[in-house]
Amino acid sequence: MIKLVIFDLDGTLINAYRAIEKSLNFTLRSLGYKKISYDRCKRAVGRGDKHFISQFVKAADASKGLTLYRKHHREALQRYSTLKPQARKVLSALQRQGIKLAVASNRPTKFSNVLVRHLDLEKYFDLIVCADKKHELKPEPYLLKKALKKLKIKPQEALYVGDMVYDIKAGKNAKVKAIAILGGSCSRKELAQQKPYKVINNLRQLLKIM
Repeated sequence: MIKLVIFDLDGTLINAYRAIEKSLNFTLRSLGYKKISYDRCKRAVGRGDKHFISQFVKAADASKGLTLYRKHHREALQRYSTLKPQARKVLSALQRQGIKLAVASNRPTKFSNVLVRHLDLEKYFDLIVCADKKHELKPEPYLLKKALKKLKIKPQEALYVGDMVYDIKAGKNAKVKAIAILGGSCSRKELAQQKPYKVINNLRQLLKIM
């Protein structure tokens, strides 16, 4: 019996790609770099903001770039981020069933909290765990194991829902069934190659699995 569902944030519950693209191009423009397309930006996310910025600037500019990005990003998240279709209804339905809900995100805690508060999601989650150090990043199982431990749930009693290859690998590394959702940063083929427990087209299908 499933007692806990853990969600990734970006590309799973929330669409923050436009906010990310706006902050990235602000940073690049400020440092004298060329603009990056939305699609290229979307494909580059998933390993935390330090790694994200380092993909587009020289090593000498990485520290300043991260500072510029983070300064811009707080406002951008509140201006451009939206909930994925059916997200609120699905969270409400799971909560009514007595299922514990958690977030495990490679975003730093500061920005994950900005998103959750801005979109009025705090009331749904029993726990939010985020990656603030390099060794915590998915696909390492640290975040999922932390959620399981704090909520006193066994791995076989949990599901993890995410949109990236990193998410599926993290689920497997934590011995938690991983559900891949389409519409994020990875294609169906890329996700299917990781052999997740299920592949779903939208959040509503999660309720059928439950």
